[in-house]
Amino acid sequence: MEIKILGPGCRRCKTLARDVSDVVAGLGIEARVDKIEKMDEILKYDILLTPGLVIDGELKVSGRVPSKSEIKKWIQEKI
Repeated sequence: MEIKILGPGCRRCKTLARDVSDVVAGLGIEARVDKIEKMDEILKYDILLTPGLVIDGELKVSGRVPSKSEIKKWIQEKI
């Protein structure tokens, strides 16, 4: 599984990255989590607001930090 956190490194982006790591660890799954901070790379996902969360190439959310339960649900859908 490939998970990408889209954002320039702001507080909300760091919170999302931490929450994703917590969920992945809690589920005990193998996942590659990348932080995409370069704006030209972020814009490839056609988002207007950060942070963004991409799971296996699918944009799940942008412009807000989802709850851990939302993140867990999205990851479980891809397992």
